[in-house]
Amino acid sequence: MKQGWLRFVERSGLGLLSPALIVLLLAFVAPLLLMLPTSLHPYVPGRGIGPEWTLDNYSLILTDGFYLEIIGRTLALGLLVVFATLIIGYPLAYFLARTQSRLRPWLIILVVFPLLLNLVVRSFGWIVLLANRGMINEWLIWAGLIEKPIKLLFNFTGLMIGLSHIFLPFMVLVLIGTIQNIPRDVENAARTLGASRLTVFTKVTLPLSLSGVLSGGILVFVLTISALVTPRLLGGPTYQVMSTLIFDEFLKVLNWPRGTAMAFILTVIVLVLVWASARLTHYVSTFR
Repeated sequence: MKQGWLRFVERSGLGLLSPALIVLLLAFVAPLLLMLPTSLHPYVPGRGIGPEWTLDNYSLILTDGFYLEIIGRTLALGLLVVFATLIIGYPLAYFLARTQSRLRPWLIILVVFPLLLNLVVRSFGWIVLLANRGMINEWLIWAGLIEKPIKLLFNFTGLMIGLSHIFLPFMVLVLIGTIQNIPRDVENAARTLGASRLTVFTKVTLPLSLSGVLSGGILVFVLTISALVTPRLLGGPTYQVMSTLIFDEFLKVLNWPRGTAMAFILTVIVLVLVWASARLTHYVSTFR
């Protein structure tokens, strides 16, 4: 029995993976399992966590309109940020991956440079730009495009703009690596056969880069729906998403069971999306 188990470990590669698996179990899985019982207890005002076992925290979150609206808002925000970063990031990544200019390393540094700045500083920068008397509204009024300031802060629009800017480098860096791995001979062969630049892009480059689009999309989506600092600063204390609501449940209301249940629901959403993305990426690579 022991020899059979050792033989299985050798063939499956578990021996090589075991250090990483142990770190993942201790750093990620174990804390989640320790928190799980908390979500299955009620919160008693003035006393804290009650001794009874219940699923009321999950049933309330999944049936109450207030929580469902916040979950839907969070998912919609993640999808729109992915769309915005993809529309802006794909042309930029394509240019950086294909250009032969000597300035290419410096251009890539410019893309990465925002990641070196503190997240709070970048968020406050957007507050300055998006405020009612911020630079954007002042310029629009000066140009005669609007008569009074547009509300761009403490709402969905401000969150989407700020998070799209913050997570754009992640999308660009993932796409650069993917596009660089596409052989230029394939594109040149299509051009030689009479295909236009647009046809080469839509029939060759874009399909071959779909795996990078999916990887960058799931990365940006997960980062967006789990972000806390920027939604708190750009959304204010009243406009909430799942991460800010979890923060308030833990540190303001002190309702740890409900906050833990919200955290587990967010974790399940992320795991399902990562699994679906992995399956879709495998399907795309197999189909290709």
